[in-house]
Amino acid sequence: MISILIPTYNYNVFPLAENLQKQCEIAAVAYEIIVLDDASTDKKSFEKNSKINSLKQCSFQILDENIGRSKIRNQLAEKANYNWLLFLDADTFPSSSEFISKYLDAFSNKTSVIFGGIDYPKNNSENFSLRYKYGSERESLPLAERLKNPYRSFITMGFAIRKEVFQKIKFNEKLAGYGYEDSVFGYELQKNNIPIHHIDNPVIHLNLETNEVFIKKSQLALQNLLNFYESGVINGEMVRILKTYLKLKNWNLLFAIRGFFCVFKKPVLKNLNSPKPSLFLFDLYRLGYLSSLKPKDA
Repeated sequence: MISILIPTYNYNVFPLAENLQKQCEIAAVAYEIIVLDDASTDKKSFEKNSKINSLKQCSFQILDENIGRSKIRNQLAEKANYNWLLFLDADTFPSSSEFISKYLDAFSNKTSVIFGGIDYPKNNSENFSLRYKYGSERESLPLAERLKNPYRSFITMGFAIRKEVFQKIKFNEKLAGYGYEDSVFGYELQKNNIPIHHIDNPVIHLNLETNEVFIKKSQLALQNLLNFYESGVINGEMVRILKTYLKLKNWNLLFAIRGFFCVFKKPVLKNLNSPKPSLFLFDLYRLGYLSSLKPKDA
């Protein structure tokens, strides 16, 4: 038995719900698909998503006010009737027609959390080059790589979890802003000694941001990351860039990174907006931005 939970905002999620509903029917499993709209402003998405209510065992509801990424996921879990919860972001899509059956095969008394991975469609557009390269090289990790760091490689874009386990962890509703909610949730699983079972069953991330938008969102995410660390909801080992930042801070070298950021910001941004962006330069840019958030630290 499975409850498929999808939060959405200004996005047409009907094709996703329709595909999942067909797969569940073929698998002959007890299921439900619940879609919650976080008070979207796009009326066209309302019209498209309202068709979800016509699908068997599917429901679509619009919230009266925007409540944010964490709270809407917790509300979805509260509405769920079955013992396994499958969370999917609105802009994902199953990588195969066996997507549901592979998750069902992985459900057992020995598993509590299951992550199938993330994949990216080929995108040769210059405007999306940075997001595509970062996603395909840093997030779309093969199973063998994910198994080396099961908590660090966990992404909440698509994962299954037992309902009783989720009720103990939940998404932290006190956390505001954008970015690194995956790391916080993974850290909670690690603290509570809840293993993540990795399988080869990815979702495809469809909705890539432009280079400009991705850079801005990355900056917001870094602000969030530092706030998470300072408030104690994540440790310094969970995120690679935070680990590097803290090492440089201990070595009194943040001033050097900050200086690089100030001097070379424009040429680095030029590269990041090019057809062939460098992830090494993107890491330096993010480190420089992170160091500039707390200039008194060095």
